[in-house]
Amino acid sequence: MMEEALLEHANSAFKMKNFIEAEKLYTRFITSCLQFRQCQAADLATAYNNRGQIKYFRVDFYEAVDDYTSAIQAKSEFEIPLYNRGVIHYRLGFFDKAKTDFEQVLKLNPEFEEAKVSLQQTLLDQQQKINRGY
Repeated sequence: MMEEALLEHANSAFKMKNFIEAEKLYTRFITSCLQFRQCQAADLATAYNNRGQIKYFRVDFYEAVDDYTSAIQAKSEFEIPLYNRGVIHYRLGFFDKAKTDFEQVLKLNPEFEEAKVSLQQTLLDQQQKINRGY
């Protein structure tokens, strides 16, 4: 299966919430891209991001962070995986990492409303944690 068709098929399965199939297809696409190096950076980043989302839905946070980080490495100006990684860092209580991710998102896209809200909440929760002494 050609890479473009494979990615299309994976995206279709993802949209239909067939996450098991989508994850398999994204993994095949990523493996093929890394092996043959004939993929667009944006496509590779999207595949990593979407596979990360599947792992996030499964509450496999650390695996999801790995995929989001790979997506960012593939395409550094792609704000979605930065935001997604920031959400996980926030949920895990890694406020400094979350803050850094959300700030980077807003440098790339100052109009990203969810990132603005998430950054404000991160700063608030971080201060409350400091105030409580832990």
